[in-house]
Amino acid sequence: MPATRQRAFLSALIERIEAGANQIDIHFRPTRLAALLDVAATPLPGATDDEIQILSIPLRPRRSGREIRMLIDGTDPFATAKPDARLVKLLIKACRFNTTLVDSDGVPFAALAKREGVSRSYFTRVVRLSYLAPHITQAILDGRQPRDLTADKLLAHSRLPLAWHEQRTLLGFG
Repeated sequence: MPATRQRAFLSALIERIEAGANQIDIHFRPTRLAALLDVAATPLPGATDDEIQILSIPLRPRRSGREIRMLIDGTDPFATAKPDARLVKLLIKACRFNTTLVDSDGVPFAALAKREGVSRSYFTRVVRLSYLAPHITQAILDGRQPRDLTADKLLAHSRLPLAWHEQRTLLGFG
């Protein structure tokens, strides 16, 4: 559909949009939607021509540098979760490093890091990620992590609290 047609379609349907701190309210006329879609029946029982319905969509404001983004989760009902390959690789590496540490028989951290070909600092940060809450790990493996959670951000938060509910809050799982 051309941009001018899209604009005309939305202008006919939407009365106004109000953006708040934690939600967006879209005021629309349901009878116009039925007419635009060429549906004979009114989509909502008892709706009149001048009736306005409000669709409220919760959002999460997230700072990204100098700008603030409004993130809306779950807007596409047909979208399938897609795991972030870098996050999954980081979790696998965390498990591998933790296994190396547990099986080390007292070998110093520096030697384990050298054996893995990484710095001692990096080895330590990655090992700490092996103590993520199981439901957070599963969400990442399923691709259900918050959109703004990246491998770099997770690695930067390597000093995570041990309490799982605090990890959940810190990483944006709600």
